[in-house]
Amino acid sequence: MKRFLLILVTFAITAVGCANDKNIADANQSSDIDLLVKGLNSFAFEMYGKLNAENNLFFSPYSVSSALAMTYSGAKGNTEKEMAEALNIPAVNYFSCAGKVSSLWQQERYHAAFGTLIKQLNEQGRKGSYELITANALWGQKDYNFLKEFVWLIEKNYQGGLNNVDFINETEAARKTINIWVEQQTRDRIKDLIPQGVLSVNTRLVLTNAIYFKGSWANQFQKENTADELFYPESGKQITVAMMRQTERINYMQADGFEAIELPYLDNELSMVIFLPDKKSNIRQLEQKLNEESFSEWLNLMNKRKVQVYLPRFTMTWQQELVDILKLMGMQEPFSDNADFSGMTGTKEFFISNVVHKAFVEVNEEGTEAAAATGIVMTITSIDIEQPVIFRADRPFVFIIKDNFSGSILFMGRIVEPKQ
Repeated sequence: MKRFLLILVTFAITAVGCANDKNIADANQSSDIDLLVKGLNSFAFEMYGKLNAENNLFFSPYSVSSALAMTYSGAKGNTEKEMAEALNIPAVNYFSCAGKVSSLWQQERYHAAFGTLIKQLNEQGRKGSYELITANALWGQKDYNFLKEFVWLIEKNYQGGLNNVDFINETEAARKTINIWVEQQTRDRIKDLIPQGVLSVNTRLVLTNAIYFKGSWANQFQKENTADELFYPESGKQITVAMMRQTERINYMQADGFEAIELPYLDNELSMVIFLPDKKSNIRQLEQKLNEESFSEWLNLMNKRKVQVYLPRFTMTWQQELVDILKLMGMQEPFSDNADFSGMTGTKEFFISNVVHKAFVEVNEEGTEAAAATGIVMTITSIDIEQPVIFRADRPFVFIIKDNFSGSILFMGRIVEPKQ
């Protein structure tokens, strides 16, 4: 029995040029943050498509990516490669005597860019008119020999220190300690992230991310305008929901089969984008079109319009284990006995035994509160006269909460049937 359970990985390749020929980086490369966010958003849409839930859905692709990125830092060989491809690690183009060469970022560059994004988000959250906290932590078996380089990388780039717990002798106490940390980071919105039975005496490391957001709309809905109205799920049964209503000048677009609005939070540093299929289409047809490229394109097509917005109040808690989803995204070896996370301990004793994710969202007249957490378990075997456009979200829709500074998708979900 040689293996421990683990979570999160990455991959890098170094381009090699021929003799007497300079490797010249693509002059048109965007900033590292832009490239990182493009990869993270691609991961977000791919995971959303694989989750394929029939009902309401809400998760934080940012949280899942953060936990996986920390795990990726310890991956080697084919394990690293599979994780890199699943995480959409950016590539850089070089020109050599052999022509154009594309090479994935080296680990150091990837984690440095991720660290910069984390700092930006947390600094904005401290200074802004909203609350945004993203936190990471390692939970390792006490007296276990983790490589100093691995621990230092996580501390430096992910602001996540190593906390000693005793999985072997006090498994339940360790589980409660981790769950309490998650509760504290998410203002008690995410409870019992790691259920009983997920950890065992063979667990040696748990990597966690938590994210919490609370923001007020730039233009709040007036409660006196909220009224009971009908909502039409695709099941055919109509239900009554508390429908908020207001008219404001916001970003709007209409395309074949759907329309979209962007509702800004106070100071416009974050916003919620809502995609609503038209009555002749459905949410599945919309979701098939939705990816990183189309999302960016549609945002660019939006224009300020006077819009009469109808949006249901809703609250949701969503939880799922993500191992099967990540396998569908190409991560096979990290969950097997062949996993190589020797960058964590110097030996190939770890594999990922579980990836758990839980998220919460509440949307009301004042704004939005959202939280999510991800845990990765490593174990050893063993005033305008313009007529307003009417945007009536009285049928299933997709919504995304994004950071407008970096463009990073923090949360995304689907409302099939609003619940309060």
